[in-house]
Parts: sequence; C-alpha cells; structure tokens
Amino acid sequence: MKIILAKDAGYCFGVREAVKKAYHEAEDHGEVYMLGHIVHNENVVKNLEKSGTKVVESLKNVPSDKPVLFRAHGTAPEVWDSAKNKKLNIIDATCPLVTEIHNEIKQLDEEGRQTIIIGDHGHDEVIGIASQVKNPIILSTVDEAKKLKKMKSAGVVTQSTQMIENVQNIINELMIKVFDLRFVNTICYPTRRNHEQIKSLALKCELMIVIGSFTSANSKRLTQLALERNPRSHQVTCGEDINEEWFKNVNVVGISAGASTPDSIINEVTEKIRKIGNVLKEELVYE
Repeated sequence: MKIILAKDAGYCFGVREAVKKAYHEAEDHGEVYMLGHIVHNENVVKNLEKSGTKVVESLKNVPSDKPVLFRAHGTAPEVWDSAKNKKLNIIDATCPLVTEIHNEIKQLDEEGRQTIIIGDHGHDEVIGIASQVKNPIILSTVDEAKKLKKMKSAGVVTQSTQMIENVQNIINELMIKVFDLRFVNTICYPTRRNHEQIKSLALKCELMIVIGSFTSANSKRLTQLALERNPRSHQVTCGEDINEEWFKNVNVVGISAGASTPDSIINEVTEKIRKIGNVLKEELVYE
C-alpha cells in the first residue's frame, strides 16, 4: 500500500506561531491567559492546559501580573482597548493574514461601502472581522445572498479559510444585487494551497483520510472537498479513530489535515496507517 501525504497538511504558519507563543509565555510566566481556545483542536487545547495556558471568558479573570494572549483568529478593538486600560501584558498572536483582512474591511468601510463578510456565522475569526466596522452583513451561503435587497455600493472580504467555490457562488449573486461591488479575495494562501492539494489527492487515491477536529471549520471543509471527489473519504481526530475495515483492498491512501492539526497527530495517524498497510518506506509527499 502506498501512502501519499499532502505537502501542506496541518498547521498553517499563523496557528503554528500562535501555539508556539502560548507555550513560550506559559513557560516564562508560569501561566498565560486567553479569551477562548487558541485553536479548534481538542488535543492541542489539552496539551496547552497542561503547560499552564488558561482559558477565561472575560479580561476580569486575568490576573494583573499574568500575560493575556490574543489568539490567531483576531480580537475585537474594544477588547484591545479594555486590556490596554487595565495595563495588561498583551501577547499578540493574531495571524498576520487575519490582520490584513481587518485592514481591508476597514478600508472598504472608509470608502462608504456596505461591508459584507463571506464566512461562517459565529466563527471566532468572523466575529473578529465583523467587530472592525459597524453593521457588516455576514453571508455564509448563496441563499442568504439571494435574500439581500439591491444596493448601490458594497465591499466584500472573506473569512480566511473559506472555499473558493462558495465564495464564487456568493459573489455571482452579489453582482446581480450590487451596482458598485468591490471584492477583496482574503482567502489565505495556505488555505487555497491545501484545498487544491486535497482536490487532486482525492482523485488520485482510492481512500482519503482527513485529520482534524470536528469543531474546526477548516478541517470540515477539507473533508467536504474530499467527499465531493471521493466517497471513500473519512475525517478522524487522531489515530484511535482509524478503522482498519476502511483499508481493505486499498492500494493508495491519501492523507491531509486541517490548519489546526499539529504534526504529532499527523505522525500518529500516518504511523497507524503504515502498520495497517505494512508500509515500510516513507510516504510520498504530493506537491
């Protein structure tokens, strides 16, 4: 059996740096506090908790002598202001690409446009983007776009991990609704690269394994893209989720992973598949 691992499977650089900062600050200060989980991955959260990372619901719960880490997903301006007023030690782990999205939507707002975000309702990143301007419209589906009234001027950004197909469909509908439409494609490059790789892998391989938490929108999108091209696709959170029955009469297995999946779990899953398929050589890497 051959195993093909997507080159860009797992942590994107924004998540990797945020997690690294959390471990570093916890080591230096004994504890580091965050408003919400740093990534959508239960295993990462558990390991961080063991190292001294504390999740709290409010800045009121952050001791004055301990740092507060603002996550990769982005943080609302009022939270920044509150933390500064309290003179807290702020560790900024915001992904630079998310910061770019914040800047883009503020620019669109300054142009006097109705701001629109294509993204998942309630997602941490989308909440952070929406907090940068007043009264943005959030669209997650084409059906939602169809319900909009016609408008003179609008500017659009996207959640960084959106699927290009969903964005294209919504933009096509907005082109009918909006006279003066300005679209900034803020799907991040690591997401686009990972999506393109899994589209190709799912067609090349008899079986696809996607590694990632079911709380991760990014991982679920990878699974969706794989299933659309290969019905023998499965999402797992770790090695224990692997079912040996899936691999019967399979010669080529493809593996990818969401942007919040650490290398250790990818290695764990890959090693289990190696044992199932008696694979001795290193897996191929699809570029």
